[in-house]
Amino acid sequence: MTRASKIFTNLNNNMRRFNKDLFRHLPICAGLLLAVLLSACSSEQSTPPNIVVFLVDDLGYMDIGANNPDSFYETPHIDALAKSGMRFTDGYAANPVCSPTRYALMTGKYPTRVDATNFFSGKRSGRFNPAPLNDNMPLDEITIAQALKGKGYATFFAGKWHLGESEEYFPQNRGFDINVGGHTRGGPYTGNKYFSPFENPQMTPDSPEGDHLPDRLARDTAQFIDDNKDKPFLAYLSFYSVHTPLMGRPDLVAKYEARAAKIKGPEFGTEEQIYGDQPRQVRILQKHAVYAAMVEAMDEAVGKVLQQLEDSGIADNTIVIFTSDNGGLATSEGLPTSNLPLRGGKGWLYEGGIREPWIVRYPGVTQAGAVSDELISSIDLFPTVASAAGVDVAHEIDGLDLAPALRGGSLDRSSLFWHYPHYSNQGGIPGAAIREGDFKLIERFEDGRVHLYNLKEDIGELNDIASQHPDRVAEMRSRLHEWYQEVDAKFLQKKDDGPEPWRPME
Repeated sequence: MTRASKIFTNLNNNMRRFNKDLFRHLPICAGLLLAVLLSACSSEQSTPPNIVVFLVDDLGYMDIGANNPDSFYETPHIDALAKSGMRFTDGYAANPVCSPTRYALMTGKYPTRVDATNFFSGKRSGRFNPAPLNDNMPLDEITIAQALKGKGYATFFAGKWHLGESEEYFPQNRGFDINVGGHTRGGPYTGNKYFSPFENPQMTPDSPEGDHLPDRLARDTAQFIDDNKDKPFLAYLSFYSVHTPLMGRPDLVAKYEARAAKIKGPEFGTEEQIYGDQPRQVRILQKHAVYAAMVEAMDEAVGKVLQQLEDSGIADNTIVIFTSDNGGLATSEGLPTSNLPLRGGKGWLYEGGIREPWIVRYPGVTQAGAVSDELISSIDLFPTVASAAGVDVAHEIDGLDLAPALRGGSLDRSSLFWHYPHYSNQGGIPGAAIREGDFKLIERFEDGRVHLYNLKEDIGELNDIASQHPDRVAEMRSRLHEWYQEVDAKFLQKKDDGPEPWRPME
């Protein structure tokens, strides 16, 4: 046998032995490989997502670049969030003022169910007395934090609470492990307000002098995230910004003052000029330097928290939700922003008062840069987060799990409702509204008048088409009145020396 033949024979024999051993051990190898893969999948499925919620106070739909490329304000971090997740064009607050919307976000319910229909405690009279107001979130309500704690989540709250008058109603007693700054007040009215010392009874220790409130809240949120990166958590950052008092960081104010000086044109008009309505002054041009500074500082704080998710290595397993509690402040207190082409602002049932920025980034579910025109509301936060965390919601709520919309589909929703039986401190009128498809009906509580708008053709609610569509008005009004009964809605009250207020038909 030649040398070459021996080499070939030995090689052939070795290959036979290798193949025999391979096939003898293949079931074991395959089994081990399958076990490893199943273990990895099981581990991935058993790790619930973290939740980060950004709630901004008084931020209007047109105040972020993602919704308004011509915005006077710079919001690069919020805009980047929108590009990495899904932006909703028809997302709403549950109410045109803060406390009711905050209740809806916490519980998944319409605030009318517990008469939490105005900010706590906004008891103003006009031609009539307002409806009865409950100015505490009832202690038997199940909050989003309580629901998640049952699944082992660490829970954190920072910023504005405004859902109760005493400590038993504060975040630390409503399911949050940590509360930084949440108490009874609706704004940063203690100490040096937006700059330390804050003298906030729920923010200890206080910051070094000159610290800026949105940055302080963001730092504490970021620290909580890093401390809890190895377990599921809920971090709920509820900014006091951009609520009054209007106070901006000096460097940012100077920046926007220089920019505003280059913008020409009238800053203000009247509702009479714009809508043929009251001679109330409204801002028609975004140009308020202090407000702009507050918006950008809030955006920087959002960026700080988002960066912490990246630095902690958990961004890919964290749902991020960004929204506001009511429309931009546009009709009083210095008229700081313009919501145009949306009509009205905070305190009004027009789109400027209730249409909000809504952005959701849900890794593995939302597509980067996706846009949805599904109708969503504050009531949808609770069920969406609960579903993502594997919480079985056994009690009655009004909201929907947004997962179908987040995947690019549609929601099983025919109507959204608003109920505001109060005189707003921003000039808004008592009333209610219902939206179905492209149509929105507003019912006034002083006299029962109704207005109908086609929002697809008339986003500014300039053209009341009620008289042209009596059948649609009757149908939508009937459903609105049925909803009143379902949620036990309350209405305006008679003054001692005044006439009887209008009531919906029984």
